[in-house]
Amino acid sequence: MTVRVGGVVGAMLGLVLTVAAVRAEPARSGGTLTAIVQPEPVVLTAAINSAAPTGVVSGTIFDGLVDYDQDLKPIPALATDWAVAPDGLSLTLHLRPGVRWHDGQPFTAADVKWTLENVWTKIHPRNQITFGKVTGVETPDPLTVILRLSQPSPAILSSLNSNGAQVLPKHLYEGTDVLSNPYNNKPVGTGPFVFKAWSRGDHIVLERNPNYWDPGKPHLDKVVFRVLPDAAARAAALEKGEVQYAPLSPVPLRDAARLGALPNLRIETTGYEWLSPWLFADFNVERGFLKDVRVRRALALAIDRAALAKVVWFGFGQPATSPVPSTLTDFHAKDVPAYPFDPKRSEALLDEAGLKRGANGTRFSLDIDYIPYGDDFKRTAEFLKASLRRVGVEANIRSQDTPSYTRRIYGDRDFDIAITWFAAFSDPQVGVTRAYWSASIGKNIPWTNGSGYRNPEVDGLIAAVQGEADAGKRRDLFRRFQQIVLEDLPTLPLLELKFFTVEAANLRHGARGDQVYGSFRDFRFDGPPPGQSRASAN
Repeated sequence: MTVRVGGVVGAMLGLVLTVAAVRAEPARSGGTLTAIVQPEPVVLTAAINSAAPTGVVSGTIFDGLVDYDQDLKPIPALATDWAVAPDGLSLTLHLRPGVRWHDGQPFTAADVKWTLENVWTKIHPRNQITFGKVTGVETPDPLTVILRLSQPSPAILSSLNSNGAQVLPKHLYEGTDVLSNPYNNKPVGTGPFVFKAWSRGDHIVLERNPNYWDPGKPHLDKVVFRVLPDAAARAAALEKGEVQYAPLSPVPLRDAARLGALPNLRIETTGYEWLSPWLFADFNVERGFLKDVRVRRALALAIDRAALAKVVWFGFGQPATSPVPSTLTDFHAKDVPAYPFDPKRSEALLDEAGLKRGANGTRFSLDIDYIPYGDDFKRTAEFLKASLRRVGVEANIRSQDTPSYTRRIYGDRDFDIAITWFAAFSDPQVGVTRAYWSASIGKNIPWTNGSGYRNPEVDGLIAAVQGEADAGKRRDLFRRFQQIVLEDLPTLPLLELKFFTVEAANLRHGARGDQVYGSFRDFRFDGPPPGQSRASAN
């Protein structure tokens, strides 16, 4: 099958690629896959919430318009082929015929058009920028979608999977308050598994879609996502074979090597290529001493990021020097302001800012809030607390659940330093610029601009890169962007993270570059799943 795709920038040049879509399928192995999702999702629909736990569950209920292979090139999913106009001002997608929503209604171009106009460009934290150059959506027939653009927008093809641009069923959402629609928590998708039940605080159950568009798929009968807040309990469940799949570094990092050496388990690091995750600290630039850039730079110089990578993250990360990870080689800039570990320089800057040590050795105190996604983030906060104490800054660590954390940071803005991670994705326009775009400040849109940073030049660069098709000019714009934000330092890049999955040794799947947020349609067991008999696996 010939697929008219473009890659990310090459699409603007009319690049044509050929993708083989026919392959021999193994017999269905059946059985139940028990997986871990941690922490528990707030909602189950990635179209309105881009948090990682939501994406892990939602990605197998909903299909994307495309998937991404290991080289991060788009491959067919709900769209069978696509083409960018020679002038880059339109993108045409041809949809797969015969696809139905889980309630039996047909999936059509009207669903894509409605979702883009009402969700992607109004609610989704990344897509308000990604689809910012879309001026109109045409649907000349039920299986054709044409995006009209004011300027070429190369990043769109980097964000059309089930996580980046999840399509919602128009017939269940039109005329409702999208954010409070009950189907956000009992989703109706087009994917290989159908939502069945959610027992809050315990588990989520999905069952095989018998009418799935891909013949013979999925291979499994059921997927059960367990919520196990305790890290030791997660490790024990994996070790005993009670759980066969756990993504996003689910166990304490010191346990990873031990579990990977067991005969019934393996550690898998593929499937995260689309993410390019980076860990960072948001400074609330509208609050107290942190308004002073000298203070922010001093705090940066007080943190030994190499030690953080080694001591806290056990090597599953490397020091970050920019919000654009080094894995994005086309965009990462090396000649940028740097903040090497230098406690003496840190103290000198604090003195210069008029924040000298008091009689008790303390200059001032602040709060640190960390994303509640596990012990590694808590220990990161503890590392920062110890680092800042050495230069006379006392830190109080606060913990809370995910809804409270996101409301505090992105709504109430009641914080000093917030530790979180973002996925940069394959284009910084999709995953990085949202942390610096001023339009999202204080709107309670999770995973956007938490620092409160406002810089008209940066906003202008973000707008310019959205519509720039020339690869060289885009690189230059991103390099200028990195220079400015690292000079102003509203956020401190800490680490480029290296996530891993713990999974059963006899679990088989052809991991794609976006597998962590992708569907389980190819998952199957060789023999009975651990903890299940042959009879229960069939």
